[in-house]
Amino acid sequence: MPRNTLSHAFLTLYDVSLDFIRFLFSLLQSRSALAAENLFLRKQLALYQERQLRPRLATDATRLTMVLAARLFDWKEALISVRPETFTGWHRRGFELFWRWKSRPIGRPRIPKDLRQLILTMARDNPTWGQARIAAELRLKLGVQVSARTVQKYLLEDPKAGRRQRVPSQRWMTFVRNHARGMLACDFFVSVTVRFHLIYVFVIMEVGTRRLLHFNVTSHPTAAWTLQQFREVVDNEHDYRFVIHDRDKIYSQELDLAVRAMEVRILKTPFRSPQANSRCERLVGTVRRSCLDFLIPINERHLRAILKEYQTHYNQGRPHSSLGPGLPEASPGLPVPLQEPRHCIPTGYQVKAQPILGGLHREYRLEKIAA
Repeated sequence: MPRNTLSHAFLTLYDVSLDFIRFLFSLLQSRSALAAENLFLRKQLALYQERQLRPRLATDATRLTMVLAARLFDWKEALISVRPETFTGWHRRGFELFWRWKSRPIGRPRIPKDLRQLILTMARDNPTWGQARIAAELRLKLGVQVSARTVQKYLLEDPKAGRRQRVPSQRWMTFVRNHARGMLACDFFVSVTVRFHLIYVFVIMEVGTRRLLHFNVTSHPTAAWTLQQFREVVDNEHDYRFVIHDRDKIYSQELDLAVRAMEVRILKTPFRSPQANSRCERLVGTVRRSCLDFLIPINERHLRAILKEYQTHYNQGRPHSSLGPGLPEASPGLPVPLQEPRHCIPTGYQVKAQPILGGLHREYRLEKIAA
């Protein structure tokens, strides 16, 4: 029920209650006092009628009070500002509302709110599921018995979950996860030299392993230069099927055609939607936060040397949470088996640290203590 309807019903009930309280107080008055008050009010109504003033519309509370009070006396003799047919119309309308309330469909009680939310969540997270599949999931795996028709009822109440697509589709991130092993992602970002020159960095990563496959730097990126970077990565040894890139003008139509000729399908992200290429965006952010934000490259050669060392660290020494944690290119012997007890360094070993980028980062390993 709308909020305005509830507030109107509450105010009407409040006014009727006040009229009922006034009626109870009038019962405490003497008969002569009531007769005098009645005569006094009639004289005022007569003056009101002589001036031929148009009365204000009666509220619902006033109508209901008059209908209820009409049961206690001959109301036809007391009507002055209201015509008899209007009064009977009020009574008829009140009875219609009363009968509609009394004949309202009750039906089965609604299922709990948390279960309704679960049904809508399952429908939104699984676009290919219908009401029968959702009901079966609830029955077999959660032990909740709900019919398919009940599930459909609550799906139709939600404007988003109720709209079923004609051709079921999967989400973008689901597609990326299912094809991550054969998918590449690329992007450009900018680094500023000590002389405030802009150097463009182009990176290509393997989505499934999070491995930084290739990078290169240039002061003047072109479509031909970018195409050459793809040629250095895509070869016959790896079965790459997709490459994700944004809609920058540098990815020209000729570049896309050349990449398709390598039997790699182009997946362009929507406009202003960096989250569609979230893996590569995260890679760029990691390179900035853990490397370039602490260093000032002198020129292209210096920047290339920095990124070359960081590429090795990123692939072989930096743990990635999305991999378990794990390493994109794990060295032999990694990961090290968990120790028992788990809070102790293995007996006969010591921890060695290897500085990376002049000590900006360090990689740790176990080394046997010399006898």
